[in-house]
Amino acid sequence: MATDRKIALITGANKGIGFETARRLGALGAVVLAGARDEGRGEAAVERLRAGGADAHFVHLDVTDPGLIEQAARRVDAIHGRLDILVNNAGVNVEWPANPPSQVGAAQLRATFETNVHGVAAVTNAVLPLLRRSAAGRIVNVSSEMGLPAWLDGSAMPAITAYSVSKAALNMLTLLYANELRDTAIKVNACSPGFVATDINDGVGERTAEEGAAIEVRLALLDADGPTGRFVTDAGVLPW
Repeated sequence: MATDRKIALITGANKGIGFETARRLGALGAVVLAGARDEGRGEAAVERLRAGGADAHFVHLDVTDPGLIEQAARRVDAIHGRLDILVNNAGVNVEWPANPPSQVGAAQLRATFETNVHGVAAVTNAVLPLLRRSAAGRIVNVSSEMGLPAWLDGSAMPAITAYSVSKAALNMLTLLYANELRDTAIKVNACSPGFVATDINDGVGERTAEEGAAIEVRLALLDADGPTGRFVTDAGVLPW
């Protein structure tokens, strides 16, 4: 058990922005719990993290599987007794490149919400008792500016309906958690890593995963006077 270092759980940590977030937190001294739904890819990612010097450990975690979520929470409790950082990074986009709402079916909406919203709530609730034991718990929800109505209004960006709507719901969920936990040591924020080239967009993004991870790491390590209930980008806080 690490008593003097941050314990950080990152979902979807086997690749992309999640992996880079795990790598950077590990480099800064955190004990990294790398969550991944595919055991082989998760173990391989942990080997890479360890090769880079991180104290990293694989956690079998599919955010849509209640059994695996509870199993992961019990494991963190048994080994560490607390959790300092939760980065809800796992996300899906089932309709890339784009679909207007008139062409999005209920199945696409359900599949997207299952990971991007329901999964975040399920994981957060499962580990919240462990975050309450931390002297400075931090929850980082990886969202997107596409979930901000003010940003989309008049935007030339093509509609990615299910994804955008799921991120709008995630933004509201972030606010609700922040309000519930406002009188605790836990801070809850949403962030946008920007248009990062990852598997979720077939690698056509403009930023690297390492660049995208910077904001997640910053929010994960907020000081006591840092914000809560905010939507944050590299450029600063954006209005909801």
